[in-house]
Amino acid sequence: MGKRVDVYGALTHGAEEGLTVLLKVLPALVGLLTAVAMFRASGALEWLTGLCAPALEFLGIPPETTPLMLVRPVSGSGALAVGSDLIATYGPDSYIGRVAAVMLGSTETTFYTIAVYFGSAGIIRTRHTVPAALAADLTGFLASAFAVRLFFGA
Repeated sequence: MGKRVDVYGALTHGAEEGLTVLLKVLPALVGLLTAVAMFRASGALEWLTGLCAPALEFLGIPPETTPLMLVRPVSGSGALAVGSDLIATYGPDSYIGRVAAVMLGSTETTFYTIAVYFGSAGIIRTRHTVPAALAADLTGFLASAFAVRLFFGA
């Protein structure tokens, strides 16, 4: 009121800028979500789960959480669906259910976030962002299994 700003005009201008950002980001998001759906439907997710199981058991991570670890960096809604399925199958108080819940809360949808923020800023080369973010996700997955073992036992 003191600056006599047209609040409605500022609101509509902000909404217009938001739609412009959405138009820049939308193609990357559609491609990302399509790729996740194709990956799950092809059976490649289950094959990769079986392939990773021995290494995950060695690290103390339940192999049943492999689909969650593969989907989480790409799709938050896909990861939530996988996490919900794990919790429904094994129970919320099981080791697998607890690890899945902690993994969901301690990791990020890396590729989605990069697509949104870099796309809206017009950045094409991500340079070291993807490897660093995936290393952070891996750290979150390992720490999740360790924290659940530490606080609840295995």
